[in-house]
Amino acid sequence: MSIRPDTWIIRKARENKMIEPFEERQVRSRDGRPVISYGTSSYGYDVRVDRVFRVFTNVYGAVVDPKAFDPQGMVEVESDVCLIPPNSFALALSVERFRIPNNVMTICVGKSTYARCGIVVNVTPFEPGWEGRAVLEISNTTPLPARIYANEGLAQVLFFESDTPCGVSYADRAGKYQNQTQITVPRM
Repeated sequence: MSIRPDTWIIRKARENKMIEPFEERQVRSRDGRPVISYGTSSYGYDVRVDRVFRVFTNVYGAVVDPKAFDPQGMVEVESDVCLIPPNSFALALSVERFRIPNNVMTICVGKSTYARCGIVVNVTPFEPGWEGRAVLEISNTTPLPARIYANEGLAQVLFFESDTPCGVSYADRAGKYQNQTQITVPRM
């Protein structure tokens, strides 16, 4: 299994619609204003965060339980900028939709611009055969409120290709987060 470069990412996006919408180059400004970069990089793809966020709150006294998740523990925010409270957490969606080939696995890591501000992005791997928009998990580890900018880069997806496809893909086993189009909370 080896990491794939920009030329491979561009080819797969064009031929197989692996990423939609797709930017072939790094976008660093829009309408003459700087943005946190997104698009194809040397060995990855910098994914954008959409403008709908679900921010954790303790207003209703909910308990976070992955086996019995209570959505009252979150508030929905739709905005071009999301303010995440100190030492808090939010979920959001990628702007991009992914179609991962059966011989590819991805790892997603946060961008350094946010990491240097104490913002940690965790995204589970995109398994072979997975399709959908990625749910992005955003942690504000600081004692200060943190801004997240919609439609700008948040994390980088790295693609690893195997010589052979897997025997059973995420789609084959009817993965519970297949084809998600909204922020999906934990499912059992």
